[in-house]
Amino acid sequence: MAERSRIPVLVGELAAEFAGTMILILFGVGVVAQVVAGGFGNHDSIAWAWGLGVTLGVYTAARVSGAHLNPAVSFALAVFKGFSWRKVLPYSLAQIAGAFVAALLVRWNYSEVLAKVDPGHTIKTQGVFSTLPGNGVLPVHEWGAFRDQVIGTAILLFLILAVTDLRNTSPAANLAPVVIGLIVVAIGMAWGTDAGYAINPARDFGPRLATFITGYGSAWRDQYGELYFWVPIVGPLIGGVIGGGLYQTLIGRFLPLEEAPEPGRVPTPTETTTGHKTA
Repeated sequence: MAERSRIPVLVGELAAEFAGTMILILFGVGVVAQVVAGGFGNHDSIAWAWGLGVTLGVYTAARVSGAHLNPAVSFALAVFKGFSWRKVLPYSLAQIAGAFVAALLVRWNYSEVLAKVDPGHTIKTQGVFSTLPGNGVLPVHEWGAFRDQVIGTAILLFLILAVTDLRNTSPAANLAPVVIGLIVVAIGMAWGTDAGYAINPARDFGPRLATFITGYGSAWRDQYGELYFWVPIVGPLIGGVIGGGLYQTLIGRFLPLEEAPEPGRVPTPTETTTGHKTA
């Protein structure tokens, strides 16, 4: 216990964000590789595996770091929920690193299948790892995808704040990760057409970097040859703030100042201070 106490709290939080995001991407990118390169499954299996990846990632990291697993979440929580601004960049870097390592593992494990389906490592299988406008096949361009990412991430943050606000009708602490995972499933099923619902800068940039260093020369561009990597970074950061602002305006400011009592559960000191734990 004494040895553990000498480890800075932030180090543990960053390790948890790394691990949680890695779990998320192992399932999320893994299922897309299986569907696109292996030919097993469909859009529904992709949506469900991404949602389950989020749930398992949140369960992995929630107790230590709050399980943001997404720079857009960390940024929005700093704007609206008192999350420390000095932790936003370290959290984001840990999330990107976790996504990067997970994508490398998927790239390695599916190397033979990817090489058979797409020997040149082109745009055909680039979408396994990072998003493209219109999923690489539909007539959507970068600004349409940007709009989509703003809206999709706004929905995500609005609902994350709704289900983790202890003053609201939040699920019990051990069920919040399941509900957050279901939110991602729903977004995938309803908002996946225009840009592949990245809604997370780390989810897109980490795997995009991993593909670039492993042979995908077009990793930073879309199927039209336009520089695209910035869209799933900037769009979610803006959308997260919009969604958080809408929640505060439409719901948060009308809730009681104190947490509603929850039978059989005593909030932790962190929850009492911030109004939420998992995100």
